[in-house]
Amino acid sequence: MKCNYHTHCTYCDGKEPIEAFVKRANEIELSHLGFSSHAPVPGENDFAIKEERIPEYTQEVHSFQEQSKTKLLVALECDFIPGMTKPFDHFRHNYKLDYIIGGVHLVRPENEDQLWFIDGSKREIYDDGLDRLFNHNVEKAVTRFWEQSFQMLEEEHFDIIAHMDKIKMHNQHRFFTEQEPWYIALVDHALDLIRKHNVIIEINTRGLYKKRCDNFYPSDYILSQARKMHLPFVVSSDAHKSEELNLYYQEALDKLKSFGIDQLVYYNHNNWHEYSI
Repeated sequence: MKCNYHTHCTYCDGKEPIEAFVKRANEIELSHLGFSSHAPVPGENDFAIKEERIPEYTQEVHSFQEQSKTKLLVALECDFIPGMTKPFDHFRHNYKLDYIIGGVHLVRPENEDQLWFIDGSKREIYDDGLDRLFNHNVEKAVTRFWEQSFQMLEEEHFDIIAHMDKIKMHNQHRFFTEQEPWYIALVDHALDLIRKHNVIIEINTRGLYKKRCDNFYPSDYILSQARKMHLPFVVSSDAHKSEELNLYYQEALDKLKSFGIDQLVYYNHNNWHEYSI
């Protein structure tokens, strides 16, 4: 099998319509293609789907199923911002989604309404938020990212955790290292919560093909620990263009195998099942 469950089309910040992704998925013989538009978040923005458009989005995905050899699934990538975003189950139940991806892109400092945007193409936005909201206290800022991830894992019901260590992307080895004891302790706690709540980890290839990161999300350390804990995985390209659907897919499989991970999971009949790679 060859599956990709993390895809963004023009209903959010993707660059091509659903039809283009379906066509490409059939060309490269994907077994499953899951669409996962960014769920609505508070405030004006240009990256998330508007809630009133979700029924149209789900209907359009389903409308292509008859003409597609690739099985099509519909989901949302839900942002978790404490005290600001709607519960993930609101979207799951109201719009009959197949699954939900949970992620942190906007970090909310304690007792603050301003948000630190850790994603996107502009490193200076990351640096500005680090200075303005955390007085360049890197350990405090990074810890807050992980604490928000912990809270999401404890409070929300979702299937896949998105690019779980994306906090490293704009760091680019400048402000902290992933070998520092405080950082490893945060990662270890996240992995314990992932196991506790039966969440799937994605190995996400986007940082590599966009040249924003020199490794996959998650890191080698996370892969090694996840293998010991027998945690489930999917491969995701986090595609925003149809040509990105299978970028670094084989490299991700090779990376997993190098750590002794030889199983992925696929979605079928409202559940996740293992298959061998």
